[in-house]
Amino acid sequence: MTTTVPSGPPTDAGAREPAVLVGGRALSRLAGRRILVLNWRDVRHSQAGGAEAYAHEISTRWAAAGAQVVWLTARDAGQSARDEIDGVEIRRAGGTMSVYLRAAVDLLRHGGGFDAIVDCQNGIPFFSPLFTRGDVPVIQVVHHVHQDQFSTRFSATGAAVGRLLEGRVARRVYRGRRTVAVSASTRQELRRRLKFGDVIEVVPNGCAGRPGAEQRQQRRAGTPTIVVTSRLVPHKRIDLLLHAVSAALPDVPDLAVEVVGGGPQLTELRRMAVELGLGRVVRFHGRLPDDERDELMSTAWLTTSTSEGEGWGCVVLEAAAEGVPCLALRAPGIRDSVVDGATGWLVDGVDDLAAALPRVLRELADPVRAREVADDCRSWAGCFSWDRSAELLAGVLVSEISGFHRSGAEETHLPPADRSLLARAATRRQARSDMTTLARFVHHDPAAAAAALRLTDECAVRGDQVTALLRGCDEVDALATLARIGVVDPRVRLASRHELLGGPALVESRAARATSAGSAASHGRGR
Repeated sequence: MTTTVPSGPPTDAGAREPAVLVGGRALSRLAGRRILVLNWRDVRHSQAGGAEAYAHEISTRWAAAGAQVVWLTARDAGQSARDEIDGVEIRRAGGTMSVYLRAAVDLLRHGGGFDAIVDCQNGIPFFSPLFTRGDVPVIQVVHHVHQDQFSTRFSATGAAVGRLLEGRVARRVYRGRRTVAVSASTRQELRRRLKFGDVIEVVPNGCAGRPGAEQRQQRRAGTPTIVVTSRLVPHKRIDLLLHAVSAALPDVPDLAVEVVGGGPQLTELRRMAVELGLGRVVRFHGRLPDDERDELMSTAWLTTSTSEGEGWGCVVLEAAAEGVPCLALRAPGIRDSVVDGATGWLVDGVDDLAAALPRVLRELADPVRAREVADDCRSWAGCFSWDRSAELLAGVLVSEISGFHRSGAEETHLPPADRSLLARAATRRQARSDMTTLARFVHHDPAAAAAALRLTDECAVRGDQVTALLRGCDEVDALATLARIGVVDPRVRLASRHELLGGPALVESRAARATSAGSAASHGRGR
C-alpha cells in the first residue's frame, strides 16, 4: 500500500515532487491469522458510535488482507446471534452489561484458538487476560478514560465500582500487555489518571473520504452559520453552546446554528433554546442521512465542541474534511483533533467560548482568511485514513505476535505462565518508551531503508529522501537504529503531538507548503 502526499500549492517556480507514503508491510503479514475482537457493540447496533466505527473500519481491512476476524459483541433488540458484515464474522450475545460475562465464557471455551485478541475498552474492560491462555497475545485498545463519566450513568456505588474496574483492576489485569490509545490525550489520561506503566502506542482514527466534498467546497452560507453534529447526551454539553450563543448574539445578530443528531436530551435542549430566546437562531434537525448531514456541514462557517472529553474528535475531523474549522473547549481528545490557530481555536472555559465566538466569526468573514483556514483543515483531515489506522494497529498486532514467538512462547515444554512472561519481556524490548522521533535522511536505496524499520514506524519517500516517524524511541535510540541500516548524518528530533498523530503526511505537507511559500517569495523578489 502506497499513498501519494500532495506536493502543496503550485507556484511559478514549479511544483514540488510528491512524496510517497510507504505502508502495507504489516497488513500483508496478517494473512491467515485468526483475530478475535472484543467490542461492546457492532456497527449495526442502535447505539453504535465512534468506537464501533474505529474497530469496524480496521477489522474490515484486516479481513480484506486475508485475516479471519471474529467479533464478540452485545446483541441489540432484533439482531441475530450470528452475522457477517463486510467480511467480518459477528457473534452476538448478552446485553449492555451481561455481554462481559458471555464474552468471558466464550473466551474460556474458544480463546485459545486465536492468534491474537484485540480487547476494546469502553469504560469497563472485558478483562480478557483472565480468561485466555497466557501464550495468546492481547492488545488492549482504549478510546478514552471514563473516570468522570461513570457518575453521569450510574449511582454513586456503581460509579465507584466503574472507576475501580477501569483503573486499579484493569491496570493489574493488563500489566505487561500491549496497550493502544487512539490519541495522545488518551495516552496522557491513562498515565495520569489510571497510572498505567507499560508502553502505550497511539493509533488514531481515520477520516473517511466524504463523497462530493470537492463539489461542496463553494457552498458556504452567506451569513455566519455554525453546524454541530453530536449525540445529544449529557457529556457532550450542548447546553453550554446554547448559553455561549445567547451571550454572543448581540455581536452576531444574523447568526444561525444548526444542530444535527439525536439523543435523550433533544427535547430538553429544544426547550432550553426557546427559554434563551434562540427559537429562531437554533434549529435541531435530529438524525439526518449522511448526504444531508454533509450537505448541511458544507454551508458552515464553523463547528464547535463543548464536550468534556473524547478519545478523538471524529466529527471535528469530518468537519475539517469539508473545510470547516472548529471552536472548542480544550478537552482531552478534542485538543488533539484541533490544531489550535490553524484548523480551529481552543479555549479554556465556557466564558472564553462565548467571548471568542464573535471574534472567530469576524475572522472567518474575511474570504482570504476563510480560504486559508479551509485549506489547513482539508490538509489536516487528509493525514488520516482508515488504511493508515489499519496498518498501524496491524503493526502493533504483528509485532506482539512475533514477540511471543521469538520469546519461546511456542516452546511447549514450558508452563503457559512462563511462556507468557517470556513473551511479555520480548514485547517490552520492541518499544521502550512512549516517545516518537522524527528522522529525515538521504539514502541510496530509500525503499530498502524503509523496509528495514519496524512495522510500527512510518515512512514517506521523495526521491532519495526519507521522512520517518520512529515510534517507541528517543533521539539516541533513533540514531542507533538508523546507523544499523546504514544511514549517515540523519536529522532527528522528538516529534510533536500533532506530528505523531498526522504522521509523515503532515510533516511532508508542512514542508511542501513552506517550500512553496519560500519559492513564491523568492520569485516575487526576483521580479
